[in-house]
Amino acid sequence: MLQGEFRDPRLVPVYDAECPWTREDDYFAAVAAETPGARVLDLGCGTGRLALGLAAAGHSVTGVDPAAASLGAARAKPGAERVQWVEGTSADLPEAAFDLALMTSHVAQFLVEDGPWRRTLADLRRALVPGGRLLFDSRDPADRRWERWNPAGTRRRTELPDGRVVTAWTEVTSVRGGVVAFTHHYLFPDHGELLSTATLRFREERELREGLAAAGFTVERVHGGWGGEPVGAGDGELLVLARAGEGGAGIVGRS
Repeated sequence: MLQGEFRDPRLVPVYDAECPWTREDDYFAAVAAETPGARVLDLGCGTGRLALGLAAAGHSVTGVDPAAASLGAARAKPGAERVQWVEGTSADLPEAAFDLALMTSHVAQFLVEDGPWRRTLADLRRALVPGGRLLFDSRDPADRRWERWNPAGTRRRTELPDGRVVTAWTEVTSVRGGVVAFTHHYLFPDHGELLSTATLRFREERELREGLAAAGFTVERVHGGWGGEPVGAGDGELLVLARAGEGGAGIVGRS
């Protein structure tokens, strides 16, 4: 299920206000810049922050997302006409159409079950040209980030463009193996409290590498932080860059 921040029109502006351009976007943009004028897929593009930035940098960008409310916000932003926006999932991607595919903001972790994860990787392999690259971020489970997601550590106040101030906090509701469920609380001055629940999968580096290999990718590098640090010495991330093989994708197992 999509988080409320992506599908609820009352929460989409909060997501936008809380998530400005950061060094994370710089990291993805730097990889895209290695191929000037690249055909870039932003899968799970949300409200379009990165897609718009890449289009402004001269890339041909397609932003794909299943959340109509997020895409509505993206289409309303300056420069939106430079991006092709698609309401859908990886299953809707054309074949051999992109030089670079991105999944940012830990989109990969929303694919909790192995079946959808394998299918998404296979779809991405199909959508990339031979030798095309896939770059995505996934939190390193060894960092145990979820232990810092608590009301005291995440309480924040966000001012929206219309002047309203929203108070928000996060609480983890379940941890089972590598699967973490949590709830975001948003207290509005006019709507009262709105809740957004989600579940994330924390995959180890080994699991990511195995899934990519099965889908027909070769992993080129894995960074542990946004400054290019090694795994375990950075920001608790697994930043994976892989290249699509020359042949077809691997066999996708049953879910």
